[in-house]
Amino acid sequence: MFVSNAVRFASSRMASSGAARRTFASFAAKTAKSDSARRAAPIVAAAGFAFGASTLLGSRQEVTSNSAKSPEEVAKEVENKFGIYWPRNILILFGPPGAGKGTHGPKIEDLLGVPQLSTGDMLRAAVGAQTEVGKKAQAVMKAGGLVSDEIVVGIIKDRIKEEDCKFGFILDGFPRTIAQAKALDAMLAEEGACVTKVVELEVPDSVLEERITGRWIHKKSGRSYHVKYAPPKSMKKGADGAPVPESMTDDETGEPLMQRPDDTSSALKKRLASYHGETVPILDHYSPNGIVRQVNANQKMDGVWSEVLKSLERSA
Repeated sequence: MFVSNAVRFASSRMASSGAARRTFASFAAKTAKSDSARRAAPIVAAAGFAFGASTLLGSRQEVTSNSAKSPEEVAKEVENKFGIYWPRNILILFGPPGAGKGTHGPKIEDLLGVPQLSTGDMLRAAVGAQTEVGKKAQAVMKAGGLVSDEIVVGIIKDRIKEEDCKFGFILDGFPRTIAQAKALDAMLAEEGACVTKVVELEVPDSVLEERITGRWIHKKSGRSYHVKYAPPKSMKKGADGAPVPESMTDDETGEPLMQRPDDTSSALKKRLASYHGETVPILDHYSPNGIVRQVNANQKMDGVWSEVLKSLERSA
């Protein structure tokens, strides 16, 4: 949304300037060929704003100053301004186990150009990097204790200072309780930020068992597959109709897929009880802010994605 609006704005302002159009088109074309299109998207948008703004201002001195810089330099300057002065797009993705967060989360990530942050991944990264909060978490885990909300929020606070989070981020797996939601709100308020959208993927409990027990994941990337709904290209079935484990590999890397130990019927009942008892009330916490959106995730994937896109719109 940010990118498309930026490009539309820039295009309308550049209509009277052939040179600006040619320069921006050339830069956009080069960027489109990059193997990092998602990271480049805000830069293309920023370049559009830069050229549009210079045309709109009509200041000869401003145009002269900008013309001495390369399109990449102008784009970077404007990108930095947006990163510093515009509010960040902070999204929380909710849903019970098997609702499709692993499928649609990465698509939202690519769409918005912001990273999806998993508390488990952040925790492991902080421990591996031996940051201050990482060391605290490591000590607690070695002692067999549970990592406190204070430590988890501290890890998130460190992570969102990184360059890829300056336009925003998506939280997956946090907050899980009202206490964590309030701690997150307080941490964001320190920088004048807040959660801007909460999207809940809704699926009846009765549908989730088939989804969960047939799910396979690629551990490194988080890509999710399903033996019925989204099987990997490599999948082969045995005489009993069940997938052959050795044939379950990631479409992109060819690396083995895995099933989570808790992706069983008995474990699902406990996880759903926890979700409904602790996580769902968080929706009530954010509802007064007018930012909670529900998506019917019990339909074909294209239909789910269409509703996800609608939920992300500013006017939704």
